[in-house]
Amino acid sequence: MTSHQAVSDALADPRIQKNKRHWRAFNEGEVPPDWPLISWIINENMLSKDGEDHTRLRRLVSKAFTPRRVEQLRPAVTGIVEALLDDLERAAGQSGDGVVDLRSLVAQPLPLTVISDLFGLDEETRPKLHRLVGVFFDQSVTPDEAMSTFFEMWAVLTGLVAAKRAEPGDDLTTALIAARDEEDKLTEDELIWNLVLFISAGYETTMNLIGNAVRLLTGHRDQLDMIVAGKAEWSEAIEEVLRLNPPGEYVPMRYTTEDMELAGVSLPKGEALMLGYASAGRDPERHGSTAGEFDITREDTSHLAFSHGRHYCLGANLARMEVNELLPRLFERFPGLDVAVDEADLAESPSIISAGVEALPVRLR
Repeated sequence: MTSHQAVSDALADPRIQKNKRHWRAFNEGEVPPDWPLISWIINENMLSKDGEDHTRLRRLVSKAFTPRRVEQLRPAVTGIVEALLDDLERAAGQSGDGVVDLRSLVAQPLPLTVISDLFGLDEETRPKLHRLVGVFFDQSVTPDEAMSTFFEMWAVLTGLVAAKRAEPGDDLTTALIAARDEEDKLTEDELIWNLVLFISAGYETTMNLIGNAVRLLTGHRDQLDMIVAGKAEWSEAIEEVLRLNPPGEYVPMRYTTEDMELAGVSLPKGEALMLGYASAGRDPERHGSTAGEFDITREDTSHLAFSHGRHYCLGANLARMEVNELLPRLFERFPGLDVAVDEADLAESPSIISAGVEALPVRLR
């Protein structure tokens, strides 16, 4: 499903659920255990839960992502941004031609540091998880690589839980352990699975959002100038990026629980659906003939980049805040910053789930 209306309807329809028990092909053994997306299907986190199970899990972590809690993180995020921009400037000075990789120096470490601080990851674990998450979102790897990466990630997060049980901290991992051990609301598998979801999605999407925003803004310098001159808001630009080039394209999967019709298509019970969150934002029926153009002044920048309804992304406020703190400082310090290669020469991430580039070389001016 790719149109805005079809995706919106599917997200809101109670006959379409997230639990794999509704998928006929999976339950009849037609999906091999080494299928590259299998870990996105068999998981036991909020992403694959419905009804009371989903409500229970969501309630346990929602307090960590309230607008008030996110606002409390702002000073720390600002400090991280300033330090990363210092690193970026130093790297440019050492490069000889002023060209540096914005993805590896800023777009990746900003959300990784924020989410790692939130969950209490130590310095040694952070780069290891960054590597594993990168493979987790990579659909070009072999099934064996995908499975070994998943098991390695599981072992790393099991170690994190053991460390936090031994030495609790003021972090979300400790809070989830308390929910597991004291209130018995989480099973051990649910505890690890939800860490997989929060930590991986918590920085992969924000990293891609930063890169996509820089590409669009430098490619539309007239609109960037409007923002710098105070004629438009950074928040408006961010919403337009989320509409036109969101960091996530698909999130596997949803399943029909009965024979039904959606967007004029007859669907049998037990069918698996992939919803096109990115294509929904570019739907001409929703956004007119200019749906494929970047325009921060358009009246309707509504999108489904963070999903919709009961599975709306808990981290949306945090992602918006991080990007809104970074972009003004980035272009204030480096007003002539530009992508150093042609758009066609940027290598897209090998993923049907996330949408970004593997590297973003920029020239600081």
